[in-house]
Amino acid sequence: MKRTALSAFPILAVVLHTGCSDDRPLTYQARIKPILDTHCVSCHVPGKPGYEQSGLRLDSYEALMKGARLNPVVRPGSSLSSTLHRVVSGQLDPSIRMPHGGPMLSEESARMIGAWIDQGAKY
Repeated sequence: MKRTALSAFPILAVVLHTGCSDDRPLTYQARIKPILDTHCVSCHVPGKPGYEQSGLRLDSYEALMKGARLNPVVRPGSSLSSTLHRVVSGQLDPSIRMPHGGPMLSEESARMIGAWIDQGAKY
């Protein structure tokens, strides 16, 4: 009897954890926009340093997908070749780490951006 009760514990833990997970879809509107609004938009809009230096606006899906002056920053399907993910996850030179001068995004937020890109960067 004891063994049966103990063996059910991992199953119960998974069920409870799943029930508490965030059920919003992994889309720009539901999951990525809130991260960008909190950590990026204050600098990456016209008239602010992030935009003036790079030409990258992050205040809309269309602007994000257009990219910076020189190239796109999101390559749907490949977080490894997407500058946005590489910059926010600390994979590039620390001098261009974003948010510049602020705390790095949480690992969870950086992973979420990477997963969103890998899944096609849908609106």
